[in-house]
Amino acid sequence: MITTDNDTICAAATAQGGALSIIRISGNEAISIASAACKGISINTPANTVHHTNIYDGNGKIIDDVMVSIFHGPHSYTGEDSIEISCHGSAYITTKIMESLVQRGCRQAMPGEYTQRAFLNGKLSLEQAEAVADLIASANAATHKMALSQLRGKVSSELVTLREQLLKITSLLELELDFSDHEDIEFADRHELLSLANTIDKRICKLAHSFETGNALKHGIPVAIIGKTNVGKSTLLNRLLKDERAIVSDIHGTTRDTIEDTMDINGVQFRFIDTAGIRHTTDQVEQIGIDRTYQTIDKARIILWVIDELPSKEEVGEIVKLTQDKTLLIVQNKIDKCPDNIIEINDINNKYTQIQVSAKNGIGIDALEECIFHSANIPIFTENDVIITSVRHYNALSRAHERLSYVIEALENNISGDLISEDLRLVIYHLSEITGKGIVTPNEVLENIFKNFCIGK
Repeated sequence: MITTDNDTICAAATAQGGALSIIRISGNEAISIASAACKGISINTPANTVHHTNIYDGNGKIIDDVMVSIFHGPHSYTGEDSIEISCHGSAYITTKIMESLVQRGCRQAMPGEYTQRAFLNGKLSLEQAEAVADLIASANAATHKMALSQLRGKVSSELVTLREQLLKITSLLELELDFSDHEDIEFADRHELLSLANTIDKRICKLAHSFETGNALKHGIPVAIIGKTNVGKSTLLNRLLKDERAIVSDIHGTTRDTIEDTMDINGVQFRFIDTAGIRHTTDQVEQIGIDRTYQTIDKARIILWVIDELPSKEEVGEIVKLTQDKTLLIVQNKIDKCPDNIIEINDINNKYTQIQVSAKNGIGIDALEECIFHSANIPIFTENDVIITSVRHYNALSRAHERLSYVIEALENNISGDLISEDLRLVIYHLSEITGKGIVTPNEVLENIFKNFCIGK
């Protein structure tokens, strides 16, 4: 829930268990509350300074020896007067300081309230606020780059440019309506507007298309490990994860459900799913696991088909059918038993890569990891590139594209400008959903008209 109160809030900003703890205060009374609890701090204390002092409880007893940092609004994270108290990491000390601050007028902050205030005070756009959570949760180089790009406002900057271009089209069309009595005046060249609308639509589609990569990188690129029973799928999973994650047994049908875990390869997170062996069975529980194997194949981006002998034509045909729109890697396992036995499969028309490993002894695993990484076809990008990672952003872009397609069709068919303007406003609104900046207002259109044209001069 969006809070609009003027309470001064406080919260521990660090997890328990470390050597130090940081407590943050934000709000109109932040400095006066801190001055009541800390010796040597006052409302006249200069901004952007750090002070070594003591902090006291409500009875005047010293709680801890602390460092106090002073920030004056709007030059702070939240845009409000803010205080950061660095104390020793004891849970008891942190609790006592929090109690002291609440007694003096603070309210304990709700989850995300500091970033929420930063958004409400114009310090962050909505997508930048969302990026804060992504940056905290980033577990590898790829997710860190994407979150950092979003936090630096790359998406907002891109959308602001598109919004200005859309606003230009809207302004021209509405200006033409204002002069509809003068048939000889044409402000909006339909061919130019159509060209601009198509250019904007291509950029929106490109942003939306980047979601496939962004979402995969954010949640881990799904890799399904499939094959018959006892070919070493679970052993391979354990070897890749460097952990005894799956039960390994010579008994057929040991794996009866999908087993999933993630690992980092060259800074990119991959999500490996070990599946039940594909075979005909009368065991109802095992059959449920096999059914889930097919579901996993459908959702996976990369398929590791593990074999230890030449598969039958029927098996090859089934695998080809299941993986026709996937990246297929054929993993010949157990080469430690017959190092010179290279299985050749000639019945596959799909593009695939084959590699030999011994999951039991770790032979060929490094090469397999590199092969998996390159098979993902991860585009090279930096913090300056715009990659969409949020489902909410993707949905907003999709809605904007749908409305813009109506605009393009209307321009092609010379539909009235007032009808086109309404769809343009909806395009702008959907893009504004991402940044949090509201739909274009009539006043904004007028301001843009007067800014770019000298009517009556």
